[in-house]
Amino acid sequence: MNLIQDIIAKAKANKQRIVLPEGTEPRTLHAADLLIADGVAHIILLGNPVEIKALAKQFGLRHIDGAQLIDPTNHPKKEKYAELLAELRKSKGMTIEEARTLATDPLYCGCLMIKSGDADGEIAGARNTTGNVLRSALQVVKTQPGISIVSGTFLMLLKDKSFGEDGLLFFADCAVMPNPTAQELAEIAVATARTAQRLAGIEPRVAMLSFSTKGSAKHELVDKVEEATRLAQAMAPDILIDGEMQLDAALVPEVGISKAPGSRVAGRANVLVFPNLECGNIGYKLVQRLAGAEAVGPILQGMAAPVNDLSRGCSVEDIYKLVAICANQAMKN
Repeated sequence: MNLIQDIIAKAKANKQRIVLPEGTEPRTLHAADLLIADGVAHIILLGNPVEIKALAKQFGLRHIDGAQLIDPTNHPKKEKYAELLAELRKSKGMTIEEARTLATDPLYCGCLMIKSGDADGEIAGARNTTGNVLRSALQVVKTQPGISIVSGTFLMLLKDKSFGEDGLLFFADCAVMPNPTAQELAEIAVATARTAQRLAGIEPRVAMLSFSTKGSAKHELVDKVEEATRLAQAMAPDILIDGEMQLDAALVPEVGISKAPGSRVAGRANVLVFPNLECGNIGYKLVQRLAGAEAVGPILQGMAAPVNDLSRGCSVEDIYKLVAICANQAMKN
C-alpha cells in the first residue's frame, strides 16, 4: 500500500465532512460521485440543488443523492452565518447587510460552515482563483495560533527510493508566499513539518535550502535562511530543523557528511524548505517533469481548519486525492 492509498484508507475509517463550494462544476461533481461511492468522506455540495441534480443526471452520476446539498442563497442557517461573518469582520467595518450578501457566496458559505462546526474542511479552486479561495478562508477560518501565514506544500513521490523517506519528500512553499521574510520562512518550515507528521506519520527532518551550506557563501539571501533556521528551531525544538544548506548536502549522505558534519538532517532530509516561491515552484516542477515524480498538491497549511486550493486545470483524480488529504488534515487525532 502506498502513501496515497494509506491516506484514502484513513479517510474512509474516520469520515470527515468536506464541503465543495463549486457544486455545479463538472469535475467536482464527478469526483464527488466517486468519493461518495467509495465512502471516503461525507460530501457537502454547495449550489442550487435542482441544478446539481440535473447535472448529475446529465453526466450519469449515480451517487450524488448521497451528498448533502445546500443552496447558499436559501438555507435555514443563512442568517446565522451572516451574523457570524458580521461579528468576525466588525473590526473592519462590515455591516450585517454586507455580511448577508457575502454569506451567500459559496466560498464564504463553505468557510462559515467550518467556523460554525457544520463542516470539517473545504476544497475549492476548480473555478475560482487562489486569491478568492484564500480571501474567504483567511477572513473566516483564519490561521493557526502562532502561525501568521498560509503556505503550500507538495507531497513528492519519487521513483528513486533512496531519497527522503523511502522516496517521499515534502516541498514548501511552492504555491503561496512569493518572498517570505525570515519569520515567515520559519513558520513555513514548522507548518510543513507538522503536515509531514500528520499526513505521512514520519519524523520530519527539515532542510532549510540555500546556495550556501553552513556559511560557505556570504550574502543577504543566505543571512535570511540562517535567521529563519534559528527562528524555526526556537519555535519547534521537538523537530529536527537544520540549515542553511545546499540541496545536495540535504539529500545525499556523503555530501551531507562532507559539507555539514554532525548534522542530523544533512543527507537525510525528507522536508525541503525553499527560500522563496520562485525556487520552490521551479524545483517541484523540475523533479516532477525530469525525475517523473508524482506531485500531489498544493496542500495548504497554516489554516485553523483545512481549506485547500485546486488548480483550475485540475483533474477528477486531483480533486479525489485532495479531498482525502483534507479529511486527514481535519482529523483530531
